[in-house]
Amino acid sequence: MAFKYKQKCVRCRKNYVTVTWKNRFPICYGCQQKEMQGEVKDPKMQKLFNIPEEFFKGNAFLRSIKINYLKYDTLTDKQIETFKKAVAKMKKDLREKAKGNGKKEIEIKEEN
Repeated sequence: MAFKYKQKCVRCRKNYVTVTWKNRFPICYGCQQKEMQGEVKDPKMQKLFNIPEEFFKGNAFLRSIKINYLKYDTLTDKQIETFKKAVAKMKKDLREKAKGNGKKEIEIKEEN
């Protein structure tokens, strides 16, 4: 298990970001939110990026994939596959967390 710690965002120097040793330049969600604004025209990609905003807030990888798509209008098959795996893992963790708290299972859209 990787150790996680908090470090200030390298752009704004205000917000703390949870990082591991792999993150060289941690950037907070607020700073990347401007780059994530844009229209996704491809219906396949609209379906792919139609996930809760909390997932983007909690995972820098998901944000980087969306930003790269908006910049270059294309993703490789491996990027798409890994994006889907990361989202599936986050949904699973969210369900387990909801079950562990004794709450009703949270409705999460299944999109395949």
